[in-house]
Amino acid sequence: MKKFFAELIGTATLVFMGCGTAMLVGCDATSGSGYLLTALAFGLSIVAMAYCIGNISGCHINPAVSLAVLVSGGMNAKEFCTYVIAQVIGAFVGSGLLTAIFATGYVTDQTGGFGANGLAGVNGSVVAGLLVEVILTFIFVLVILGVTSKKANHGSFGGLIIGLSLTFVHIFGIGLTGTSVNPARSIAPAVFAAINGNPEPLSVLWVFIVAPFVGACIAAVVYKALEKN
Repeated sequence: MKKFFAELIGTATLVFMGCGTAMLVGCDATSGSGYLLTALAFGLSIVAMAYCIGNISGCHINPAVSLAVLVSGGMNAKEFCTYVIAQVIGAFVGSGLLTAIFATGYVTDQTGGFGANGLAGVNGSVVAGLLVEVILTFIFVLVILGVTSKKANHGSFGGLIIGLSLTFVHIFGIGLTGTSVNPARSIAPAVFAAINGNPEPLSVLWVFIVAPFVGACIAAVVYKALEKN
C-alpha cells in the first residue's frame, strides 16, 4: 500500500504541476517560452518525486515505465497492475485539482484542453503522432533503464538525469503532440477536457496510450539486448 500511495501522489504531482503549467502559460510556438516552462515543469516534477518517493516505489509514476520494468523482469504482473491503477487514480486527482482552480473562470486555461495531448502539431496525422510518441517514449524509458540498472554508477544523480531526460523529450514533442510518453498523464486531462466541453482530446486518446506502451516495450527489449555480456 505504501508503494500504491507513493505512485498515486507522485503521478498527481506530475499532472498537477506539468499540465497546470501548460494551462497557465500556454505553449505558444512564436515565443517558445511556454514550451520551455512546461518542459521544465514536467522534468522538475520527476526530479522532486524521484528524491521523495524513489526509495519507496521507484518513482515510476508512468504506466509505460512500469511496463518496461515488467518486461525487464523487475516486477510481476500483480505489482504492475497495482502501479498502473495508482498512477491513473493519481492523474485524475491531479487533473481534478486543476479543474477546481481553472474551471472557476478566475484563471484561464491557455491550452483550451486541460493540458491534454493532441495531434494539432502533426496536422492531425495519427501515423505521425504515433511515431513521435513511440520514439520519445523509447528514448525516455531507455534512459530510465540505463540509470536504474544495477551496473549503473550515477550515485545520487539518477533522479536528476531522469528528470532532465523528460525535459529533453518535452522540448521536442510539445509542439507536435503535447508530449505524452505517459498514458496516465494523457487519460485524465482528456477526460476532464471532455467533461468541460472539449471532446477532441478524448477522440485521439488511444494514440497516447498505445504509443507509449509500444515505445516502452521496444526500449525494454533493446536495453536487455545491449546489457547482455
